[in-house]
Amino acid sequence: MLKNAALEVGLRAALRGMYRVRVVGLENLPPRGPAVLASNHVSGLDVLLIWLYSRAAPRFLLPQAEYEWLGWVARWMRAIPIPGGEGPGLGEALQEARGELARGGTVGVFPEGVISRTGHLLPFSPDVSRVVAGTGAPVIPVYLEGLSGGLFSYWDGKLVRRPRRLRRPVIVQFGRAVAPNATLSQLRHAIMELGAVAAGRWHGPRDRLERRFIAAAKRNWAQLALADSGGRQLSYGRALTASVLLARWLRRMRPAEPMIGILLPACAAAALANMAVLMSGKVPVNLNFTAGREAMQSAIDKCGLKTLLSSRQFLEKVSLPGLAGIVLLEDVSGTFTKLQKAAAAIAARLTPGRVLERLYGGRSVDELATVIFSSGSTAEPKGVMLSHRNIISNLDSLRRIFILSRRECVVGVLPFFHVFGFTCTLCFPLAYGLAAVYHPNPTEARAVGELTARYQGTLLIATPTFFGHYLRRCSPQEFSSLRYAISGGEKLPRALACAFQDKFGLPLLEGYGTTELSPVVAVNVPDLEGEGLVQQGHKPGSVGRPIPGVAVRVLEPSTGEALPAGAEGMLAVRGPGCMLGYLGNPQRTAEVLREGWYLTGDIGALDEEGFLYVSDRLSRFSKIGGEMVPHMRLEEQISQLLDGTPCVVTSLPDPERGERLVVLYTRRDVSPAEIWSSLQRSSLPKLWLPKRENICWVEEFPPPLPSGKLDLRRVKQLAAECMKRSDAGRG
Repeated sequence: MLKNAALEVGLRAALRGMYRVRVVGLENLPPRGPAVLASNHVSGLDVLLIWLYSRAAPRFLLPQAEYEWLGWVARWMRAIPIPGGEGPGLGEALQEARGELARGGTVGVFPEGVISRTGHLLPFSPDVSRVVAGTGAPVIPVYLEGLSGGLFSYWDGKLVRRPRRLRRPVIVQFGRAVAPNATLSQLRHAIMELGAVAAGRWHGPRDRLERRFIAAAKRNWAQLALADSGGRQLSYGRALTASVLLARWLRRMRPAEPMIGILLPACAAAALANMAVLMSGKVPVNLNFTAGREAMQSAIDKCGLKTLLSSRQFLEKVSLPGLAGIVLLEDVSGTFTKLQKAAAAIAARLTPGRVLERLYGGRSVDELATVIFSSGSTAEPKGVMLSHRNIISNLDSLRRIFILSRRECVVGVLPFFHVFGFTCTLCFPLAYGLAAVYHPNPTEARAVGELTARYQGTLLIATPTFFGHYLRRCSPQEFSSLRYAISGGEKLPRALACAFQDKFGLPLLEGYGTTELSPVVAVNVPDLEGEGLVQQGHKPGSVGRPIPGVAVRVLEPSTGEALPAGAEGMLAVRGPGCMLGYLGNPQRTAEVLREGWYLTGDIGALDEEGFLYVSDRLSRFSKIGGEMVPHMRLEEQISQLLDGTPCVVTSLPDPERGERLVVLYTRRDVSPAEIWSSLQRSSLPKLWLPKRENICWVEEFPPPLPSGKLDLRRVKQLAAECMKRSDAGRG
């Protein structure tokens, strides 16, 4: 089918008024012959964009409702309507599409069948396979990036009928053809991986965290920005003014220091310090003050930090070894004159946002935004370098999949030296004009409950360990305002998720991410219902679907070969959130970054509907008798025997079998012999079961890391001590 040149010019002009379209990969379209274009589906304009910017004029298979909505445009494009359900109408539509391919034409399909309301790739319909089968036509994956929030897409659960932003960038990315006999799972993977590439091209060259904060502050001047349990409360106007003051001081007093250390817990002052450092053109590095003198000094040395911003109030509460370069924020604030404060307030209020962004915004989206030192739960902490593009792309994907209003309030309990604390509870609210309230100690459940109730918090992100505290000590009334409770960092026990739902009437949504990926890879969201359809957003036991712009492969650990849907292997992730690398460690960086993919070291699987399941860390498998034994599977079985009481499995060297499994648990009224007997009756392979003498009761586990994760290194040390006592007793 040939295009009408005049109409094409008119349609392109109309779209240019709304979008800045960039087309990538046209060389992947065959110059002649039949082809099938298979695209993600995020808006009512998708069909028009692909039709206009592909070489041929594809005839699209469209659901009947969408065909009727497009009206004369669909008829003029000779689109093929698909009636709902099975029946002769469906067969006729598929036959017409196959006839078009037989004539050497191009057919367009949206395998999801409906417009995605969150940008997630939904399950694929088998109709695309029925169109292609036996024709030999190549299938070209297509990915549309940037249309979420645009005209006729869904945003915050509603159909957008007026553009939220004109001239927004849009990418139409054509990929390499997949084989005509490719499975739906393989096609879905191809489109998902294309999306990871397209998402990396979407952000502007100067899109940065501090620029997002400045723009949000100008739009929401009188709205609450920051508060904490210490009583401090600031509007966006006051927060921007304070950040301008401190940024000016840093530029004047520390002009030659590229990085500034921050030694503060999660609080309003720490959030301001981070934004001010960014606005001064420097890189904030939040130090883990719980890690001890040696670990802190190592981070300081690696980053070359000469200035550490802290506060007298904080230093009086904690016992920290003497560190050089500490500057107290109270002392800095005391140096500001009334004239300086007034000038900063006037500049923040009256200077146009674009001018203020140029004055206090950095140069490039690809510059370093922060260095996060990993928690070190299994190995020595590494300095993970994250750029502005890394973090912003991750936050934009999260903003797309959750339904949020300007009245949302993020409850921040994770420290800012933890990646979820820095990105999700500090940068996320300040980039989008939401309120953020902080409490410095996530284990103080009653204080967290009171803070949530006082500020009507709507979004809480924590680890399963911390949610366990809240389940026991917070009341349903204190959490009645919550709309989202998201668990990450560790595997969410099913018993905890069910108990949380029962008590608070709110699903505890599990997600998954790593510091190196800025950090979110996948997360469950509530199911979306409306207009006669349901889009499934979560599955119990999974960590959700990969977020938009993130691709996940499952690899065979020993060969690196990609595995099919449902098969378990090592997870590799690609997307614009993938880190710049490890600070000062190019060798380690090269080991985990392979051709744009980050090798997570985690074991998991993707099902046919795109939900991700994470089994365990590869480091938490033991090789016994030539077989890989997963610690987490054994923990889940033992926890059921103990009625939900936590246990932990670790391993120690064994001269005969290479490794031996050790089980530690804390329930007093159950003996090791009872656990061992129950395991013998379970369905687990006998090779996976520990010996009776390697099951040990302990009074308590080592304290969790500040991130909420179990300190597995100290667990291994505790197991070694238990085995030493046990061996001595038997001797």
